[in-house]
Amino acid sequence: MTRTTFPRDVRDAVTPRATLMVLGAIALHLLFVASYVGALHDPRPKDTPFGVVAPRAAQTAARLDRLPGSPLDARALADEATARRQILDRKIYGALVVHPAGTTDTLLVASGGSAAMANALVDLMTAVERDQQRTLRTVDLAPDSDQDFNGLTSFYLVVGWCVGGYLCASILAVSAGARPSAPRRAAIRLLVLALVAVVGGLGGALIVGPALDALPGGTAALWGLGALTVFAVGATTLAFQGVFGIIGVGLVILLVVIAGNPSAGGAFPFPMLPPFWRAIGPALPPGAGTWAARSITYFDGNALTGSLLVLSAWALGGIVITMLAAALHARRTGGPRPAGHG
Repeated sequence: MTRTTFPRDVRDAVTPRATLMVLGAIALHLLFVASYVGALHDPRPKDTPFGVVAPRAAQTAARLDRLPGSPLDARALADEATARRQILDRKIYGALVVHPAGTTDTLLVASGGSAAMANALVDLMTAVERDQQRTLRTVDLAPDSDQDFNGLTSFYLVVGWCVGGYLCASILAVSAGARPSAPRRAAIRLLVLALVAVVGGLGGALIVGPALDALPGGTAALWGLGALTVFAVGATTLAFQGVFGIIGVGLVILLVVIAGNPSAGGAFPFPMLPPFWRAIGPALPPGAGTWAARSITYFDGNALTGSLLVLSAWALGGIVITMLAAALHARRTGGPRPAGHG
């Protein structure tokens, strides 16, 4: 019997490929901690779009703009009807309506868009009004559901859809090779993913709607959003796998989970995030999906176009890159391999 040494056992047990993958896993989990803590450890409003309706609205807006830390990006509005419309169109997060005939002013908010932001605006404007020897009355134009604690259901729903997308694509890679060996097989994977997206989108919409009554209405629209979100993330995963092989799964986790989830505006909206996460959030699937889900649920579908274009761009880009990567791989390897190899 051949005797082995401990160093040789280590080399046999932990191959260079496994070593690289373990190092990659360490990097991912440290990035996970850094991203989530960096984005969420100190939320505070910064340059939040905010309306002002007052006899001297421009002067009042300028005064609010000069608050310490610049929490507001205040702009003068013509009247209360305009302020209400802009809040429901998701152009601003809130508005102060000054009533000069009395000592009580009105703060308009929409907790359905973000309960954290609504609460932050109430605290901020209560202090501002107190300094002016005035009081504040708050009106919530789009209140979140009693079953939607802190307005987080939309975020968790979208996270579930994103997980479904990259898990489905990853399973296809594990079962039949990360890189499909021909465009036809890549197309089949995309078709399978589309079917999964339709089922997953419907399932998520039914769970948060009729099953748990966590989000009010919009089941059909949420189904469409869910199908698009699952497919966008899944197609992106297939594209990364087609270009980078199995490492592509890790890159998608970096993109969607590590960068995308804390920047999605779930727990805290974009103006309450640090600059880096605020900048990338709307352009990534979790952020676009969360914004769209809240628009569908609480704002009658207003301000949907941008987020749907973002998700569609990820979906289309995933399709194109997946097909191109498969064609290049087939050219390099001389065509499809036998069945069971992608």
